[in-house]
Amino acid sequence: MALPLHGKSFPLGSSLEKGGVNFSVFSKNATSVELLLFSGPKEKEPCLVVKLDPHKNKTYHYWHVFVPGLQVGQLYGYRMKGPFSPSDGHRFDSTKTLIDPYAKSVIFNPDCPKSVVCDLKAYDWEGDEHPKRPFSQTVIYEMHVGGFTKNPNSGVPLKKRGTYAGLIEKIPYLKDLGITAVELLPVFQFEDRLDNGHINYWGYSPISFFSLHQGYSSQPDPLKAMDEFRDMVKALHKAGIEVIMDVVFNHTGEGGEAGPTYCFKGIDNRIYYTLGSDQSKYLNYAGCGNILNANHPIVRRMIIDSLNYWVKYMHVDGFRFDLASILSRDEKGHALENAPILWDIESDPVLAGTKLIAEAWDVGGLYQVGTFIGDSWKEWNGKFRDDVRGFLRGDNGKVKDFISRLIGSPDLYGHQDREPEQSINFVTCHDGFTLNDLVSYNHKHNELNGEGNLDGTNENLSNNGGVEGPTHDPRIEAWRIRQIKNFFAVTLFAMGAPMITMGDEIRRTQLGNNNAYCQDNELSWFDWNLVKENQGLFRFVKMLIARRILREANLPENSMSLKEFLDKGEITWHGVRLNEPDWSENSHSTAFTVISMAGTTTMHVMVNAFSNSLEFQLPKPKTKSWKIWMDTNQSSPNDIYEWMEGPDFKGATCIVQPNSIVILVS
Repeated sequence: MALPLHGKSFPLGSSLEKGGVNFSVFSKNATSVELLLFSGPKEKEPCLVVKLDPHKNKTYHYWHVFVPGLQVGQLYGYRMKGPFSPSDGHRFDSTKTLIDPYAKSVIFNPDCPKSVVCDLKAYDWEGDEHPKRPFSQTVIYEMHVGGFTKNPNSGVPLKKRGTYAGLIEKIPYLKDLGITAVELLPVFQFEDRLDNGHINYWGYSPISFFSLHQGYSSQPDPLKAMDEFRDMVKALHKAGIEVIMDVVFNHTGEGGEAGPTYCFKGIDNRIYYTLGSDQSKYLNYAGCGNILNANHPIVRRMIIDSLNYWVKYMHVDGFRFDLASILSRDEKGHALENAPILWDIESDPVLAGTKLIAEAWDVGGLYQVGTFIGDSWKEWNGKFRDDVRGFLRGDNGKVKDFISRLIGSPDLYGHQDREPEQSINFVTCHDGFTLNDLVSYNHKHNELNGEGNLDGTNENLSNNGGVEGPTHDPRIEAWRIRQIKNFFAVTLFAMGAPMITMGDEIRRTQLGNNNAYCQDNELSWFDWNLVKENQGLFRFVKMLIARRILREANLPENSMSLKEFLDKGEITWHGVRLNEPDWSENSHSTAFTVISMAGTTTMHVMVNAFSNSLEFQLPKPKTKSWKIWMDTNQSSPNDIYEWMEGPDFKGATCIVQPNSIVILVS
């Protein structure tokens, strides 16, 4: 091998160039840097150590070197020397092999993790393009790559179960359901070991922001794993389905003071992490031991470069930012009114048109739902979840909040000239009860997590209908199915962009576990046997999705704010009596009439969250009679009909059964 050359500071990471590979890494506080080259994935000792000369291989705080003769697939790491002085924020450890922060692929062995040199251009996208579906026509399906096909009853070949390739095999199911975007739980390479001996199933412990999690690949070769992910994206795009990644830029898998050193701690702890006034301590607004120093210029650059990489080279369509409010904190943990990193993301040209979704809160008490900065960001609306759960459960004093959630949460977004889709509406997500469990359990049952059932929230706003857990009581089962359909109907027809959770459409259960972060087993996996068992519910959800997308596609193309939409829309509110809405403390029902923007269709909606049936007065239909479109009290196939093809409903009043929603159209 020829002697290493000076190299250059940009681009960061490892870059294939004519005749070899350039390496560059930023460290302000390291006193010396060594590039370690490995001959195989299991080797713990490098076959070659390249010591970087601080006079020849350093430009400002960028350490760089060009090594002739290296090729794609070369394994490497870094060894950094510097002070180990936690009281000053330094945690250098020259015994550790460190991951390149910009590595595009990682072989993660905790004892000796290795980065991989990649060729980013060596893939045929076959003309693939982003679907670029507007939020107004988007229905998001939050899902876990591994859990979707890992169950033996998936029918997916053993080698492909729980992988990107396995997901490809099940695209026809997603296409049939009608969702338009998948939101993938974290697929960054993450630390999958937990202190209590459990497996980190969800993946919210990243150790690299550019590398795919190898555990979701059917191929042991890390380079083929990249191709497998791109094959998945390409196949989803061909089916008209966008790919949104759940990204974790708020913390890393290196944990707190006693946590391991894989990358950032050993490269420059003071730069990458937000430290307390006692610099030996990490601020912990993520609840995972540390938080990233996201508004430091170097970390900002890394986050933007990561997002650009996933869009340009992996063709991802959007991002959901976990605990996004942490990104608005400064180096001391204080909330910033205009956080630089958030505006960097907002104004980045590569990210223009990319879907940006914020989980606008953090564990430190910062709650920014309705106030998250920027114009492009949409928000997970936690108030939608809580208010819809509370109202449909029958809680007092919830009808006004419920109505606000139905019409796009104008109390949160109406004053900001935001689009009606500013709110990401959801009732369940990966974190918490499944929809089936929401109507089957009054209390969490997390004993299998090994924490004495102390983990997970106690505030679930759930109702089991009279029996805790599974039951053969036909009355309770009918009530549960009715409630599930009510939740789907509200979520898919409220103003905003709806998100549903993997398996809710077939009554997936976690047996009351509302914090299945460590359950990589049948408890969390998609149960494909339930598809046939609950085909009536699947049909109901499928038809709701289809109608929603058709409705939104027929709206005027000119963009309107939520306030303009509500001002121009013709909505008349009622109670059980026409034009007499009852929004009092003890009200558990509402009704409203909506005339389509084109004026061609009238829809009358009656919602009864009361435990008794209610008789609603009806307005006169636009045509000679109303037609029943949906009645959640009915069994399939009479619970929902093709648009305008349901049976006629004649009469001046309509009796809506307890805990039911009826929609008439004319």
